[in-house]
Amino acid sequence: ENAAIGFEYGYNIQTPERLVIWEAQYGDFINGAQAVIDEFVVSGRAKWEQTPSLVLLLPHGYEGQGPDHSTGRLERFLQMAAETNLRIANCTTAGQYFHLLRRQAALLKTDPLPLIVMTPKSLLRNPQAMSSLQELAEGQWQPVIDDPIFAPTDADTEADPAQVQRLILCSGKVYIDLITNEQRQARPHLAIVRVEQLYPFPTVEVQSILDRYPNLEEVIWVQEEAQNMGAWEFVRPHLEELLAGALPLRYIGRPRRASPAEASTAWHQSNQAAIIQQALAAPVDDGAKKNGSGGRAKTKRAKARG
Repeated sequence: ENAAIGFEYGYNIQTPERLVIWEAQYGDFINGAQAVIDEFVVSGRAKWEQTPSLVLLLPHGYEGQGPDHSTGRLERFLQMAAETNLRIANCTTAGQYFHLLRRQAALLKTDPLPLIVMTPKSLLRNPQAMSSLQELAEGQWQPVIDDPIFAPTDADTEADPAQVQRLILCSGKVYIDLITNEQRQARPHLAIVRVEQLYPFPTVEVQSILDRYPNLEEVIWVQEEAQNMGAWEFVRPHLEELLAGALPLRYIGRPRRASPAEASTAWHQSNQAAIIQQALAAPVDDGAKKNGSGGRAKTKRAKARG
């Protein structure tokens, strides 16, 4: 991995007009190339004014394959993201993946940056990740995707955002686990929003979605990674700034761990199910919504931004 990425980086620098892509067999193997990533991919622009645009495709997703076949070490890339040195994404549909790569190619001359993409293996040929030809032909890259149940696309079928008390924010494969769970349809009080671009963090887009739900009582970040891994430690300060103390921000996911994932498939399935069940659980108290505290929370957020 170290030699292969080193070669691809050099080829990318020498031929900046080409879209150069390197895909790992498993994202976990990226740790064998940490030296090239640290010294070149992440910091080459700041140190030597190079303009890398190398694309790294890193299979990433907790699918019961064990601690060495589950993570592209998303947290490490997010920790090194600064001064607009990278683009980091975790797509959930074929259309998003297509438009992300097309956008990367279109920016080669005007705004070249390395692109790090988490690519869950279980989404390959997954019907939930399918996109229509129209979405491929006429769509565009979306840094954040609102819950389609509440998204303002069809006024005749759109559910009322005012009924939403809990806003779930997530990124990547865990979104598919959430929407395919049988409890999802029985929870009209919650909306599930995908953060497809993690860096640069899409502050404006997330704020716009928060403003669409006037009666929110809580915001939850859901991830399948351990608490000290994945995107949580990166997105937390961004979300806290947006919420400005008006709403509680909770974390749901695996606890802090030394090893990325469980070695046992049965253990993995049990923990994964517990995360989804906790995220989709019924609200503890419906009184807050009836008393209108969600509306006051929105006003408080607006005043904080002002």
